[in-house]
Amino acid sequence: MTDAGLFSPASVTWRVHADPLVGLAGLRALLLRALHPVADDATAQRDYLTRARLRDDPWGRLRDLTDAVTITTFGSAAEALTVAARARAVIGTLTGSRSVGGRWQGDDEDLLLWEHVCRVDSFLTVVRRGGLRLTDQEADDYVAEQVRAASLCGLEPDVVPSTVAALTEHLNRTRAELAVGPASRRLAQEVVSPAEDLTELPVWAGVSGLAFAALPDWARRMYALAELPGAAGLVGTGVDTALRMVRTTLTGPRSWRVEPRAGLDAPAPSPSPARGSAGTPPRR
Repeated sequence: MTDAGLFSPASVTWRVHADPLVGLAGLRALLLRALHPVADDATAQRDYLTRARLRDDPWGRLRDLTDAVTITTFGSAAEALTVAARARAVIGTLTGSRSVGGRWQGDDEDLLLWEHVCRVDSFLTVVRRGGLRLTDQEADDYVAEQVRAASLCGLEPDVVPSTVAALTEHLNRTRAELAVGPASRRLAQEVVSPAEDLTELPVWAGVSGLAFAALPDWARRMYALAELPGAAGLVGTGVDTALRMVRTTLTGPRSWRVEPRAGLDAPAPSPSPARGSAGTPPRR
């Protein structure tokens, strides 16, 4: 019997995660996630353990993120479980002290839930603002489908938001706990100024600037960064217009969308960002 995977071709998840803007959305999720004080500390530890420094290899960092999403979405259930097990093996080693409430572990429910909410909100927000047409019901369906992905991380389904309203409520409820810490500040700076020898720096500046511009207003104010090249003058509908332009550029006969059923043994993508989803190289 064929392993059909976690999601069917008819799912909203397939439509969202095959969108050309999914890489840019992943970068927005990283920036949003890092505002949580515990996630801030966990980000620093995880980057050290995996040597996934954004400054040293920004395209590689995003490729790792989108590869995991690709396999979880389009791969078999066995492949999705393998990817999740690898991630949980790293997360389980993370630990630290909270400013209030004692110590935390990387697999604490609140930390896993925050990461999930940031990812789902970012993917849904960016692709819709970029022009992917989804009804409100389809948006709710996407959030509900992602409960399955959250379960792979160790979350119980009943604690995971299953509607857009519940997702937004969790974001709003968590805002009071957020702050810009050392790791989140470092992440933001690496988004703005990756390694000087990055040959595609102008391309990266446009992608990172637009990802930053797509953050909620309150999150951008917390980071208090100077205007980025890709975000100069962009607010409100200006961000939507820019996202639509990027999506249009990446959509067409020679566009490179995420390839369905890309398995664990698929060849590694080229590091060049010349073709593919915004913010990540293509999978061949």
